[in-house]
Amino acid sequence: MDKALEWLKNNSDLLIHYGIQTILAIVIFIVGNKIAKFVGKLTAKGLEKRKVDKAVASFLSSIVHALVFAAVILMALSQLGIQTTSFVAILGAAGLAIGLALQGSLSNFASGVLIIILRPFKAGDYVEAGGKAGSVQKIEIFSTELRTPDNKVIIMPNSAIMGGPITNFSREATRRIDLVIGVSYSADLKQTKEVLESVLNAESRILKDPAYTVAVLELASSSVNFVVRPWVNSGDYWPTYFALMENIKIALDDANIAIPFPQMDVHLHKDA
Repeated sequence: MDKALEWLKNNSDLLIHYGIQTILAIVIFIVGNKIAKFVGKLTAKGLEKRKVDKAVASFLSSIVHALVFAAVILMALSQLGIQTTSFVAILGAAGLAIGLALQGSLSNFASGVLIIILRPFKAGDYVEAGGKAGSVQKIEIFSTELRTPDNKVIIMPNSAIMGGPITNFSREATRRIDLVIGVSYSADLKQTKEVLESVLNAESRILKDPAYTVAVLELASSSVNFVVRPWVNSGDYWPTYFALMENIKIALDDANIAIPFPQMDVHLHKDA
């Protein structure tokens, strides 16, 4: 006990020095972490005020936060007396090893950079990518957040998005509705076409330019198939689609034009 007290007495200045340094390092870390978050949020708000896409602002603010936080860690280690130059070298070597082990994460990061540069979509666009579909909410460093029409959140790795086809349903102002309507072979084709055109003419959301198309598509096994292709504003696609399906059925019923079920003729041959 006496030896311990004597050691504390002889090294009290050193303990006080390192104690203060440790406390300062902890304070730097805590305050720096808050500053990093604040700078990240400030960057996002500044980019949004400049009317930068919300997804891009989210991605860039995440990078800024990561860079500031890395600087804070180096400052805290320097306060403890650790030589940051050698630490950075060690960190670089460790980073190479970790990078080889985490190739997927690096691929996600690189894909996120490509998304920002190429901009195949922006926040709010409804897209289909990587086998999933939804509205783009934000782009993070490693992933992109989508929200489905039934309010499910999908976190998609950026590499999965950039690794396949991307369908953007919101980029163009207009979209074409493609319907195939089958009628009986006994139906009057001219009358059927007039009925279909009357339904389209009565729908106010259908655009006049480009003009819609109503034509015989094929003589199928059980029906004569008409193709119905009107153009609408992208935001009116699904409401118009549902309305047309209902109104076409009602109009064909009123005109006594049958929509046939799939059918097959069976011929029986009796042996003599």
